[in-house]
Amino acid sequence: MLSAEHPPDDARVVRKEGAALAAAGWRVTHIAPSAGAVPAMVAGVALRPYPPGRGRLARLPGLLRRAMRSGAAVLHASEPDAWFVALLAARFSGARVVLDVHEHYPSRLDGRVPGWARPWARGAIRLACRIAAWGADAVVVAKDGLAEDFGDPARIVAVRNYAAVPAIAPRSHGPGPLRLLHLGALGASRGALLLPEILARSPAGATLTLLGRFTDGSEAAFFARARALGVEDRITLTGWMPAEAALAEAARHDIGLVLFQPGVENHRLALPHKLFDCMAAGVPVIAPGFATEVATVVRGARCGLLVDVADAAAVAAAILALDDPARRAALGAAGRAAAAGEYGWAGEARKLVGLYRRLGAGRMIASSRDDGARPCPARPPTSP
Repeated sequence: MLSAEHPPDDARVVRKEGAALAAAGWRVTHIAPSAGAVPAMVAGVALRPYPPGRGRLARLPGLLRRAMRSGAAVLHASEPDAWFVALLAARFSGARVVLDVHEHYPSRLDGRVPGWARPWARGAIRLACRIAAWGADAVVVAKDGLAEDFGDPARIVAVRNYAAVPAIAPRSHGPGPLRLLHLGALGASRGALLLPEILARSPAGATLTLLGRFTDGSEAAFFARARALGVEDRITLTGWMPAEAALAEAARHDIGLVLFQPGVENHRLALPHKLFDCMAAGVPVIAPGFATEVATVVRGARCGLLVDVADAAAVAAAILALDDPARRAALGAAGRAAAAGEYGWAGEARKLVGLYRRLGAGRMIASSRDDGARPCPARPPTSP
């Protein structure tokens, strides 16, 4: 598994996909950038960090060398730059290539180019996606709405980013001041600058935990707004936590906030970990009605409320509607049940394992000669 940007113990790449393949008997290694020490193994996946360098482009030669030396029979790449590293490495090694698609890439430049140029930019990126898919053996998409940019449907397998329910006790909802939670990266496009006003409009005594970090430089503006509204002392910023600790912390809260703002295509198609983390923890969510994937899950699981998340008053009204512990308990229990069933990772993991069995003809795929593994012979790429 190759990454140019994902962390070594990434939730989807390692703790879901890699762990599923390792549990099915394959030897899996994740090669990913890291400036610090990482464990040798997570969830059955060997972690092989490499220096992050000065930006993603600077990482690619090192990632390419490691991919070529890995002895892997399959290279599973998690971002566009890693896709092309995998395709190039496979030209020399004969490995098969799986592209893992997490986002809607044709829209990624929408905010950086003028409106008249966006169709051209999208078209160019879509063409690059088609070329990458043409050279790969399979394309794995993390959510619906991504497949159309990659051509041949026979090569595409949907392995949705559904919930892996942890062994934690769910939230026990009761009376008392509400504890609100925002999980994951923080920024203006994720509703961070609305949060102080939302908290100020919430029922008396409500508190807000931010379990993550600001990624767009808006932290100072956020806290300035919180001070102006007199709610700064009701906000806790924890920073990142390990996955297990984050889930345990989530289960100590009453309402999870998913505040992706409109106007970004990746937000419309989002299927975020934070949604499933809250469901698994028995915590109801308030989420954007415009986000088609999120709205489908929330409606299907009956695990929360859908609102206009660009309107702080609308979000605060939804929070007030969930001030009833019995209602929160019912929504939280429904979400947890759905996370263990219809929206659970187990079914998606079976689809990924099935793909790898077709690619490897049912044989165990060694991931690294450095681990003492004996790779099975690679074959010319074919469509799964």
